Amino acid sequence: PIALAEAQGYVYAAYLARAHFAHEQGDDATERRCVRRAMEVRQTFNERFWLPGPGYYAMGLDGGGRPIDGLGSNMGHCLWSGIVDEDKAASVAAHLLSPEMFTGYGVRTLASSMGAYNPMSYHNGSVWPHDNAIIAAGLMRYGFVEEAQRIAIGLLAAGQAFGGRLPELFCGFDQAEFREPIPYPTSCSPQAWAAAAPIHLLRTLLRLDPWVPYGKIWLVPALPDGFGALEITDLPVAGARITVGVRDDGRTPVVSGLPEGIELLTEPRRPVSDAYRSTVADRTYGLATP
Repeated sequence: PIALAEAQGYVYAAYLARAHFAHEQGDDATERRCVRRAMEVRQTFNERFWLPGPGYYAMGLDGGGRPIDGLGSNMGHCLWSGIVDEDKAASVAAHLLSPEMFTGYGVRTLASSMGAYNPMSYHNGSVWPHDNAIIAAGLMRYGFVEEAQRIAIGLLAAGQAFGGRLPELFCGFDQAEFREPIPYPTSCSPQAWAAAAPIHLLRTLLRLDPWVPYGKIWLVPALPDGFGALEITDLPVAGARITVGVRDDGRTPVVSGLPEGIELLTEPRRPVSDAYRSTVADRTYGLATP
């Protein structure tokens, strides 16, 4: 009976994705239904889950519909899905990067100020790499570049401490307490979604976003200072193999081998918007979106 915050975001994003597929097939009725349902979910979520006093989203609603007021990493997934109202995003970002949540290596699953907090607990204070990669992507989506960079730097530093292999999770002790992240005793390593976390972080820092059916690819690097030059070769895009990279300044994109008909865009996309909402939903239905 518990309604988790992040699950509302997943449903919202799924409705928009389904609406996009319907649009591609010319199914106007399904498109309209899914867009309106997505907006209803978004509105209800921001009304019922938002806690105006502390300024963050409830972790969930209990079986009686009451907010579960724990401060956790769940709301970072809500940024990733785009369900967060823009006027609430800055407060969410500040909580995620607060000393109670951010260890220096990553965001804890539960804040140190909560009664159930335990840095050696599986879900009540530990740090999960895949969780943090999603949070970083959500922060970048809403325009919180520096905050996304801090998580990426911390998590990559943790990866180095673990010999180049991020584990399933590690303990949520603060970096000021221990010079290296403390392993979680029974953490899986290797583990698939932990292994994928650095790849997701890299895509987030590059702001690499291909939209091949519409002939577009965004590459707007936002690497942290001192990161240096970067090159990725043999990346499959639109039936071709391309090279993407960043010059030493960490900002100037470099692309070669881009197939004909694909336009390179080097300006950030509108924060919060996704491809579907920005080009179809707003125009077709006049729906007010951030």
